Order: sequence, then C-alpha cells, then structure tokens
Amino acid sequence: MAIVDDLSQGQERNIPQGSHFYRLDILDPHLEEVFSRERPEVVNHHAAQIDVRKSITDPVVDAKINILGTLSLLKWAQRYGTRQVIFASSGGTIYGEEGTLPFSEGMPRRPKSPYGLSKCAGECYLELYRILFGLDSVILRYSNVYGPRQDPMGEAGVVAIFSQNILNGKPVTVFGDGTQTRDYVFVSDVVEANLLALKLKGSHVLNIATQMETSVNELIHLLEDFLTQPLPRIDAPARPGELQRSCLANSLAQATLGWRPKVGLQEGLQETFRWFQRALRTKAAP
Repeated sequence: MAIVDDLSQGQERNIPQGSHFYRLDILDPHLEEVFSRERPEVVNHHAAQIDVRKSITDPVVDAKINILGTLSLLKWAQRYGTRQVIFASSGGTIYGEEGTLPFSEGMPRRPKSPYGLSKCAGECYLELYRILFGLDSVILRYSNVYGPRQDPMGEAGVVAIFSQNILNGKPVTVFGDGTQTRDYVFVSDVVEANLLALKLKGSHVLNIATQMETSVNELIHLLEDFLTQPLPRIDAPARPGELQRSCLANSLAQATLGWRPKVGLQEGLQETFRWFQRALRTKAAP
C-alpha cells in the first residue's frame, strides 16, 4: 500500500506501518513518479480542501486543490493503468437544500458553496474519464463524518471541536440558533463502505450516511446526557454558505454494497469523547 499526503492536516503517527509513504501535495509534479513506481490498481482519493468558509473567502485555492488536484490524480491514474478510483465527495454540500429530505443520489446537484461546487466538478471529471477512458469509479457522498482522530482544529468536525472544548473547560460555540441539522456517520462505518467499494466494477454514486437528522441542539443534549452535566455555550451568528438542513438516503448503498451504518450516534459520541480524553491524558503525562 502506498500513501500520498502532504500532512497539512494529517499526522505522521497515523500512517500504517509497512506502507510506502510519500510526503507530497497532489499537485506536486513528482506525483507522476509515485504512479510510475507503484502502479496502483485502485486510487482512494480523500485529499481535499474541506473548509466551506475558506472556500468562500478563497475560492481559487479551493478550486486549485479540489479540481486541479483531482485532475492531476486522474491523469496519472489513466496513464499508469489504474482500474478504479474511489472518490470522497460531499453529500452535505452537493445537493443544496431544495427538495425533500432525505436526499437520494438521483437528486439534482445544487451546491451552495465553492467547496460543494469543486466536489461536484470532481464528480463530473470522474464521469468524463469513464466515458473517455473506461476508468471505473465509486463516488462516495459522505454525510458528516465524525470519530476518533478527527482534527478539532478543522471546520468540519463539530463533534471533535465540542469534545476538545469540553475537556479544556471551554464553552461550545453554536452558530445560528442550533436548529440546523446534519446526518452524523461514524468513521468506522465510512471505512467499511470504502472497503466494500473495492469489490465494485463499473461506476457508482452512493450516499454514505445514517439517514437520520440531528440538530446541533440535540447533539449538545446527547453530550450533556453522557456527561451528566449542562454544557456552557456561546451563541454566534450563522455562517455564510452553511446549510440549514442535511440528511441523506442510504438505501442505494445498502443495495449496492450490502452496507448499513452500525454505530449509533450516542455510541459514537461516547467513543469519540473517550478517545479525546485518552489523548489529553497521554499529552499531559510526563
């Protein structure tokens, strides 16, 4: 197994032992040397700029990483005989907000942010590479992924951010009135979906989600129940480009992959919070 990562957000300690690691940006011209040396049968593409707010303030950088970076991978994948590309897309931003929840894969793509638009462009290029070159692809449209090891400094991990704030004695910040909803899917369920996708042939677009809406306020209440204490909170204005509601249908993933989420939100929250507790104790240990 070969891994390409510039470690701008990841941690080197998370790299599996025995893998071939290349510290490269996906736009680095040396990426071709990796493809030439490794000749991967499958490319699992999770490299991305994932911050919706950053995509609004600097859409050029967002497009450079998410569109040109994806094109770079596809170019080398096609040239060096890759059979399949698995692409991490964003069900939370691809669909927009028009229509009836939960959103299914047949819904029109109506992104409301440059980030969502760049993910949409990546999907379109994968569809084009199937037509032009016969490159198989599995587009996995994730809902809101959470779990251990998530970066609490990032924009996308509200569970990680809340967990770290609670452990550091800081209030949780709620943007808007807290009624905005998301579909929270646990990381181990997402990993299983990626492994199952390896068996597919042809091209597929699949939502990877729980098909359940949870508001930010409900998320806080679940944490309060688990911790048996009220959480101090700060109310802040809603952020531009954010959706009010998001929930994805998962019936196609069930039918195509035999996949369904196994970890409930309460269980996943507890496991995530306990991981952050252990990480904090390890960091504080002499």
